[in-house]
Amino acid sequence: MVQKGSHQKGTEEEKTFVKGIGFCSFGIGSNAAAVDVSNGRLSRIRPLRYDWKYRPEQFRPWKIAARGRTFQPAMKTLLPPFSLVYKKRVYSPNRILYPLKRVDWDPNGERNPENRGKSKYVRISWDEAAGIVAGEIRRVHKEYGPYAILCQIDGHGESKAVHGPHGCAGSLLDLMGGFTLQARNPDSWEGWHWGAKHAWGMNPNGIMRPQTNVFPDVLENTELILFWGCDPETTPWGWGGQMASRLCYWFAELGIECIYICPDLNYGAAIHADKWIPIRPNTDAALHLAIAYTWITKGTYDKEYVATHSYGFDKYQEYVLGKEDGIAKTPEWAAEITGVPARVIKALARKWASRRTSIAHGNGGGYIRSVYSTEPARLEVLNLAMQGLGKPGVHQIGMIEWGFYCNGVCVPAGYQPDPMPPLPGGEVIPHVMGAYRAYDPSFTKLQKQIIPKTLIHEAILNPPISWYGSTLFKPVEEQFKQYTYPAEGCPEVHMMWTDSPCWITCWNDGNRQIAAMRNPKIEFIVAQHPWLENDCLFADIILPSNTKFEEEDIGADNFSGQFNTFFYEGKCIEPLGESRSDYEIVCLIADKLGLLEEYTKGKSPEDWIRTGFEHSGVADRISWEELKEKGYYVVPTHPEWQKFKPGLREFYEDPAGHPLTTPSGKIEFYSQNLARHFPDDDERPPVPHWVEKGESHDERLSGERAKKYPLLIVSNHGRWRVHANLDDVTWFKETPTGKIRGPDGYQYEPIWINPADAARRGIDHGDVVKVYNERGGVLGGAYITERIMPGVIYCDHGARYDSIVPGELDRGGAINTICPRKTTSKNTIAMASSGYLVEVERVNLDELMKKYPEAFHRPYHPAAGLCMERVLAGGEPK
Repeated sequence: MVQKGSHQKGTEEEKTFVKGIGFCSFGIGSNAAAVDVSNGRLSRIRPLRYDWKYRPEQFRPWKIAARGRTFQPAMKTLLPPFSLVYKKRVYSPNRILYPLKRVDWDPNGERNPENRGKSKYVRISWDEAAGIVAGEIRRVHKEYGPYAILCQIDGHGESKAVHGPHGCAGSLLDLMGGFTLQARNPDSWEGWHWGAKHAWGMNPNGIMRPQTNVFPDVLENTELILFWGCDPETTPWGWGGQMASRLCYWFAELGIECIYICPDLNYGAAIHADKWIPIRPNTDAALHLAIAYTWITKGTYDKEYVATHSYGFDKYQEYVLGKEDGIAKTPEWAAEITGVPARVIKALARKWASRRTSIAHGNGGGYIRSVYSTEPARLEVLNLAMQGLGKPGVHQIGMIEWGFYCNGVCVPAGYQPDPMPPLPGGEVIPHVMGAYRAYDPSFTKLQKQIIPKTLIHEAILNPPISWYGSTLFKPVEEQFKQYTYPAEGCPEVHMMWTDSPCWITCWNDGNRQIAAMRNPKIEFIVAQHPWLENDCLFADIILPSNTKFEEEDIGADNFSGQFNTFFYEGKCIEPLGESRSDYEIVCLIADKLGLLEEYTKGKSPEDWIRTGFEHSGVADRISWEELKEKGYYVVPTHPEWQKFKPGLREFYEDPAGHPLTTPSGKIEFYSQNLARHFPDDDERPPVPHWVEKGESHDERLSGERAKKYPLLIVSNHGRWRVHANLDDVTWFKETPTGKIRGPDGYQYEPIWINPADAARRGIDHGDVVKVYNERGGVLGGAYITERIMPGVIYCDHGARYDSIVPGELDRGGAINTICPRKTTSKNTIAMASSGYLVEVERVNLDELMKKYPEAFHRPYHPAAGLCMERVLAGGEPK
């Protein structure tokens, strides 16, 4: 439906809709926007004004008084560039406009799996496409059983409810007896989930909670913030807009010192840092240990707090002082590992001990997505404890996904929701789960067979396999449960159905995943997606799903840090080409299987939207008719938000009365759970260690591999995309750090290289270079800058895959194709996608073009990059 306020502008009719343009994807989101439509096309996306249809006094804007100043939210949503430019993504030349079939895949004949990633596609009808998928499901069930179908139904995409972009297929396959679930690893919380949980509990994901009112407390009491591997000017864009940026400016106004510790002078550091401390990727554990050594030897830690609030400090102290292994963890020792001078480490330790200090993260990024990342995650918690974690001004603060744990919808069953978000919250937390048709965390409990996302390639290529732990949002006890594949009584996987086709660009060792998808035992792959990219290029059938602008839906904004909002999302434009929503796609296949009524439960999308409203938590505050007329509802600020104690204040004041969820109820310097279940694990021991090398990884500069691959790579969340989203937005490619246009006209992913490292290799700014190790190579454009420390290169993850040789050499900059295959450590299923060894060299582009003429002469859009025509057997779409 159309918002009131539509008007005529010249001869064009303009209509305005409210849409949530965030990228959490699981029914909850952020970035509420006003979307203008002219003559059936998106014309503009702009911030939604909270006071457009409401007077401010109706929703009671909050105010924070701190140190003589007052801070309050804006009267409009703080949309990031990701949301403002999203219409460019909708009209991308890479949009899939109709169903496609791989030319040399015949369900009744030769399937040619070895040609996936090479073959072209032809257009087919929806009737044929849905019939093929339904027929393959029936065939696989008959030949192998339901668990021979692997369902890949999670990831990051548009935030939707009825038309959820990830997971609609799971409900259909559940009706048919189940499926093998690709269980999501805690990809945004790897080190926290597998490491920090053993230091302080913090279910479900290991980061500090509650986060209630931490920012008012920081604004009033914190003197120093360590942004450790954190970029508040980039990472929050897809999930919470620009409120994190506003907070950083507020910190400066109040005189709070901000130190950034990271290998790159990231965008937040470039604007907000009082000091940048460059550190080699994935060496933070050594820095933490050297800081602890300084405090212990100087007596500058909170001894009383450690005595009353922690367990096992004596064992930790023995390790730090070198009594366990004969190596004292001195600043000089750490300097050799980290590249941070010993004098800087000592100065940082002194300052931290003398100031009320908090540590900021954007969930963790490369800091906790690397080899042995459990150790810096645990050590950070322990160092915070040594300075009185929970007292005024001392917290671990998150710069992203605020409100994630503030109601029973976002918090898994059995966990206590936080009473308030980090900034003043609303009277209620609205949600849309009554309408949500996509991924259900309970799938993990329902399926007899699961495969962790990080082990898909190993399960297909090297079965049988076994591992510990199942998926994210699970209590710590789940980490000690062993699973196997194939599970007892279950077959191996022979079919893959994906609606999150970005595995090869966003997870571990994408080249190995390509080998798995081309393996003959995988007889059928179906992918549904709006854009022809990444894993879609290896599918046998591709189904075109549409964007949220082409659907009617319902949404909520709970992550922006300003006001909770609830909105009716009208259909802005007609679907492009023959695209359909993910929900509608599964409905078509359900109909072919004779299960449409059971799958939809007799409800239309409109019925589900109304159900979502009725169970939203705001149905008693605004009528359905008024919501559709106004388009949105702003939840008033909780009148007593200030009464809720910040962060871990209750634990700080009364650890016995408010225990943590560790076995001791305290912060554990010595993990009783790890000692009990994995006593001989030298990669994740009971006391956190610096792990130089282990049976899982040799990714240190001291190792033998470093002689051949002497650089460490840091791979962050993208500055100009959200994971694998938005890589085709033309406006972003115009920025100096967006893409590097090569002499061949191709827009290469930037590879940041320090001038000293570039000079040694004869690399100039703008050269086409190859980043490589034994797992393969990735081309990029050299970006020579002092913003990356010597000995380190930097490449954002998530660039679209564009193979030169499938599984060996990529032109698109998909750096995760060469990251480590093995998980973080032997008893975890975490991925390691940053801080590993590579080499970089200048390439002779002319020679490559002669050697691989087909790869370098595919159709290519000069502004957006990859386009759909490049894989169509018939050329231009008709």
